[in-house]
Order: sequence, then C-alpha cells, then structure tokens
Amino acid sequence: MKIELTEEQKLLQETVRRFADEVVRPRAKEIDETGEFPRSFFDQAGELGLAGVAMPEEYGGAGMDTISYCVVIEEISRACATSGVILSVNNSLVCDPLLKFGTEEQKQEFLTPLAAGRKLGCFALTEPGAGSDPAGLRTTARRDGDDYVLDGNKVFITNGTDADVALVFASVDMALKHKGITCFIVPADTPGYSHGTHEFKLGVNASGTTELAFENLRVPAKWRLGGEGDGFKVAMATLDGGRIGIAAQAIGIAQAAFEEALAYSQQREQFNQHLSDFQAIQFYLADMATELDAARLLTWKAAWTKENARRYTLEAAQAKLFASEMAQRVTNKALQIHGGYGYTKEYNVERYFRDARITEIYEGTSEIQKMVIADWVLNKA
Repeated sequence: MKIELTEEQKLLQETVRRFADEVVRPRAKEIDETGEFPRSFFDQAGELGLAGVAMPEEYGGAGMDTISYCVVIEEISRACATSGVILSVNNSLVCDPLLKFGTEEQKQEFLTPLAAGRKLGCFALTEPGAGSDPAGLRTTARRDGDDYVLDGNKVFITNGTDADVALVFASVDMALKHKGITCFIVPADTPGYSHGTHEFKLGVNASGTTELAFENLRVPAKWRLGGEGDGFKVAMATLDGGRIGIAAQAIGIAQAAFEEALAYSQQREQFNQHLSDFQAIQFYLADMATELDAARLLTWKAAWTKENARRYTLEAAQAKLFASEMAQRVTNKALQIHGGYGYTKEYNVERYFRDARITEIYEGTSEIQKMVIADWVLNKA
C-alpha cells in the first residue's frame, strides 16, 4: 500500500478543490442558514463524474478507485460538509449496493443514471424505533402477486426531500427479525411514496434530511435488491462502505477548521505577539496536524482494503471512529484559537464545529463502531 496519491489522484484532487472553492464554498454559509437543498451543486458534481466516483464507466460512473472517492468527499466537505454528505450518500449508500447486489436490469435502470448524476438517491433504513438496531424496523413488505406492498415510515433520511430513488428496507416477516429484512428499489414518484418537510438540524443543515412514508405502496418484485430476507446483509455491507465516506467527510471538515485556525493564529495579535508565537497555540496546531494525518491514513487504509476486495469491516469502523472523534477535537481547538470570535457567525469555525458533531452519529454511532472493533478483536483476530 502506497501512502501517497498517484499523479491521477493528485490531478483529481486539484480539480475537485478548484470546483469546491469556486462553486461549493460560496454558498456553504447561505445553505446552512436557509436549509435550501443544493440540487444545482449535485447536478454540476454529476457532470464532473463525482456522483459515482468509483462506479464502472459502463454504468455511468467515473471508473476511479475508492481512495479517489475519499479524496473527492474530503475536498468537497472541506468547503461544505452538507455537500459532502449528499455526495457520500449517493456514492456509498446507493450506487455501491446497486453495483454489488443489483441485477443487470436494475443496474441499467437505476445505477446508471444515479452514478452519472442524472438522478439522486437516498438510503431509507432508520426508523423512529430502529436506529442503531436496524433489526427493530417496523416497515413491512407484503408479497402480492408480482408486487410487494410496502407500509411504514422512515426518519432522518439524508437527501430524502429531493431523492429520485430510495433504497427502502422493510420486513417480509416481523417474527424473523433481521432475517426478514428485505431491500427494495423505490422510485420517488411511485404512488404511496411521500416525504415530510426538511428537518432543521444543528449542522449539515441543507442535506434534505426528512421523514419518508409508504402507504400501500406497490413495488414490482423485480426491483427487490438481493433475495428476500437479504436486506440486513445488504445494509451492513453498505454501511461498511458508507463509513469510509463519513470518515473522509470528517477529515474535510477538520482540515478546513485547521487551515482557518492556522491562518488566524498567524494574523491575530495578543500581548504584542501573534497567537502562533505562544507555545500553547503551537501545541494545539501540532496536535491538530498530527491527528488529521492519522485519520487520513486510517481512511486510506480502509479504502485500499476495500479496493483490494478484502473484508474491510474492521478498517472502516476504525477509520470512522477515529476520524469523527478527531474532527470533534480539531474543530473544538480551532474554535478555541479564535476565542470569542470563533463563537460568532462572522467566522466559519462555528459551522465546522457544528458540522463535525454529526459524524460521530450517522452511519453508526461511535459506540457502534467500538462494538464492531471489539467483536473483531475478540473473535476474529
């Protein structure tokens, strides 16, 4: 495993950073305040091949690797965490399972426009009573001839307000618990499909997070993703990849906070010295830079493991756990370096501080990551 980017990946990084700085960053503060879903950003990202970075070109993707995908999510999130998670969901939680588990017909019908950025996807697993415990979901799927009939509700669905396609998890037999969970590909214009209003949140405020509702919704059996009862396997495999994306998002947020804190410390004067002249601030910056590199290397390791067709559950959990908690520490230090100004809306660090918090929660909380890591260490090492 190499620990430096290839020339192609460096070129990608430069291109995406330019796009992020010119197109994404100027609206980051505005959409955070208004909650407006940046669909035009997604459309433009799709034109650059960022909606399906690691998807094969034959299915509308850019045909790159997983480390390239991490580079994309980090650079976009460095400019706007909301935009980063929109892309992460479409790439990791929608395109990836369609590639892994989809039939050829499903790939042509759904994966190709999603990976090309012509359509936007969402991942509908979480329910009011089923967050960290997906086996507790209550959405049902009843077989009726050539269709399944879905009834139920989902919550906290990123991209939900604007998604064209949803991967919906429902139980065909509640008594079977996780063995009854089945995944369905559901176009958003299907009768019986509806979404709620946008959920205003502490951070990543324009990510289209909302409730989804299914009432007597009919979906053809041919749009079932995987076999009946395979939904739990689909969800867990998908979340492993999703955790790599969220780790990259956390790194992007922390990188932005670090860069602004570094610049501020070299400009701001106290006691006739720049803040960066004080050892306490130097130690803050040293810790921030070190943790950022450590998180990035863990994330690239997870991406490399995935790319080499090895099981990457452990690596993804470690990367997501460390990167998300690192982002919380780094943004906290960045805010502290800014002092009182950091607590105001005048500077971006307060937004980075808020945005970082969610990375410890979605795609599996830090506690869930520790359970995954401990299980691997105790039983599979």
